[in-house]
Amino acid sequence: MTTTELTSDCSQCFGLCCVALPYIQSTDFAKDKAGGTPCHNLNDHFMCAIHSNLREEGYKGCTVYECFGAGQKVSQTIYKSVSWHEKSSEEMFEVFPIIQQLHEMLAYLDEALKREETKPIHTQLMEAFNKIDAYTYKDPESILTLDLTVIRSEISDYLSEAGELVAYAKANEHRIQRAAFEFMGAQLKGHNFQGAKLRGIFFIAADLRGANFTSAELLGADFRDADVCGADFTGSLFLTQAQMNAANGDKATTLPRHLQRPSHWI
Repeated sequence: MTTTELTSDCSQCFGLCCVALPYIQSTDFAKDKAGGTPCHNLNDHFMCAIHSNLREEGYKGCTVYECFGAGQKVSQTIYKSVSWHEKSSEEMFEVFPIIQQLHEMLAYLDEALKREETKPIHTQLMEAFNKIDAYTYKDPESILTLDLTVIRSEISDYLSEAGELVAYAKANEHRIQRAAFEFMGAQLKGHNFQGAKLRGIFFIAADLRGANFTSAELLGADFRDADVCGADFTGSLFLTQAQMNAANGDKATTLPRHLQRPSHWI
């Protein structure tokens, strides 16, 4: 599997995230939508009619979602280009979020494999990658029996070790001892998080202007509405496009090479 296949390609998907997933009216979504019901913005070609204006139209939540290529895997490979209009839609909608989670795990393993610092565990990482990758090519019935909790626990130690190896390469490695939620809305302008393990930390609405996140592990860190203007994420590990799409940055924010600067940033 290549990196490209772990990135969403809406042109090869049947708009699964716009149909299978539910959402409620909030600051992220302008209206309620039940799971299994097509979004009213989805057109006949399975594309979003307001894609370029999602934030302006009140659908910020859509701009921070990432399927990691699960949409095209389900649409083109598992269901062989047969859309939910023609197939048992309920089954397809149950399979999609499972594949999304498997692809997210694959994306983290793929990123770890590309790091020079993680060479000591490349064999274990590759074995884990191939095992999970094989799950995504099974038939729908088999996919629905997968225990994601068990699968996730099987790779958790590998991802933690990868984070340790990346952090160890930095002389000023340090630990974050505070509870995850204690960084919500915090004033952390210019703070040095270099080499820190920040898994699952809530940076919601925090002031992170000019903060240093180089070589930090950011698996699951929540940057919703955080100000990351001028922050440096060079070499950070497990940072996703969705995480940065949820934040507010500018042209001075330095991102890893595999991420794009969100269009809504200043």
